[in-house]
Amino acid sequence: MKYPMGSKKIMNSTTKVVTYGNRGMDLEKEINETNQYYLEKDIAVIYKKPTPIKVVKMANSKSNQGIIKEAFFEMPSTTDYNGIYKLKYIDFEAKETLNETSFPLNNIHHHQIEHIRRIDHHGGICFLIVRFKKINLTYLLLARDFLDFVDENTRKSIPLEYFKIKGYLIKDKFLPRVDYLSVIDQIYGGM
Repeated sequence: MKYPMGSKKIMNSTTKVVTYGNRGMDLEKEINETNQYYLEKDIAVIYKKPTPIKVVKMANSKSNQGIIKEAFFEMPSTTDYNGIYKLKYIDFEAKETLNETSFPLNNIHHHQIEHIRRIDHHGGICFLIVRFKKINLTYLLLARDFLDFVDENTRKSIPLEYFKIKGYLIKDKFLPRVDYLSVIDQIYGGM
């Protein structure tokens, strides 16, 4: 076999491949499966929002499948998920961190903070789901508590201790895997 530049990489069972392109995909996958469970059981209708892109160029192909050759982000995205649960609008962002002691605020963009602020102001149920991946803890932090921290602190990260005090631990389950709506019921008294 010819390898690029005449070199080859031998991988064995102890070789660890590190990729950074899909950080947060484990949590996202589990939330998508949870949302599918909620939908199938007629509990809630909550979807992952697509990232808004503007297609510039399509590939010419003989099949009817369109292949995007060139595109750009049309506008900044807001949060990851939205939908409806018990007649209330739900909107949230899901993030993972490898940090064991805090959640870096640079994981949330300014326009996302402003979106969270607007949803909270208009009475929607808005929150963050943050997973501390290395210590396997997942918290739900309400928008109000998140915004209070952002507005009242100069820190560049939210300490794990703040999640323990203000947040709600989402316990791992089999079905649904990330049962965040049971936490919402606990907070709002079953609505």
